[in-house]
Amino acid sequence: MEHVKSLHACRVNHQVSFKGQLLLGVNCLAYDEAIIAQQDRIQQEIATSNPLVSDRQALTVLQNEYAHDDSIYQLKIKDLHKKYSYIRKTRPDGNCFYRAFGFSHLESLLEDSKELQRFKAVASKSKLDLVNEGFTEFTIEDFHNTFMDLIELCEKQPGLKELLGSFNDQNVSDYVVVYLRLLTSGYLQREHGFFQHFIEGGRSVKEFCQQEVEPMSKESDHIHIIALAQALDVSILVEYMDRGEGGTVNHHVFPEGSIPRIFLLYRPGHYDILYK
Repeated sequence: MEHVKSLHACRVNHQVSFKGQLLLGVNCLAYDEAIIAQQDRIQQEIATSNPLVSDRQALTVLQNEYAHDDSIYQLKIKDLHKKYSYIRKTRPDGNCFYRAFGFSHLESLLEDSKELQRFKAVASKSKLDLVNEGFTEFTIEDFHNTFMDLIELCEKQPGLKELLGSFNDQNVSDYVVVYLRLLTSGYLQREHGFFQHFIEGGRSVKEFCQQEVEPMSKESDHIHIIALAQALDVSILVEYMDRGEGGTVNHHVFPEGSIPRIFLLYRPGHYDILYK
């Protein structure tokens, strides 16, 4: 009889334990869903208050984004004023580097027919390069076509407003971002022997590309910029504005020693376009 009581108690305790685990699982699931819902709301707020690519604005707008007594950033903004007069902002959605690069370079092509033809030839060939790297032609074709459509639009000498409108069309703009991500991934994998030394966590270059380069909204770092600059043979200068010591803004040119065509401002986690 005591054995039966003991067995009954064990079952009750097991059921309570199981229910507790189940309840804990339900609570965790609800918590995860709440986090996802909050992130979605934040993204929607960002989307409604920030265009994908803004109009060009006076660089003075940066001064209003930081407290007047924030001496570090205010000094660095003054330093930026020595070289730049305007800024064009991009939406802070994790795709800002690619969107800033894409718009800035195509904007520059409106006034440089020689570079336009060179870039068109490189972009046209790039699909075959990706296929040779192992990407499926069927899956990348639409993205490549959209990219080429915008380059061909530039050939027609449209007004800047038309190009800006294309980059603020979510579908068009995102297709361009996807293709630039694929180009970055393709170059990294093609030159995996070099880039492997810069990847942490014991991952292969292919794993890094699948996790950190190809997915939308993944932020970009040096390795992404180096790869895209070299894949398209376009020089990029990035001004780094952070809380590092000193009142000056440091910059880096990709590839090193080249003459930059594109000027970007980096603040932790975000890229905008700068104009001399």
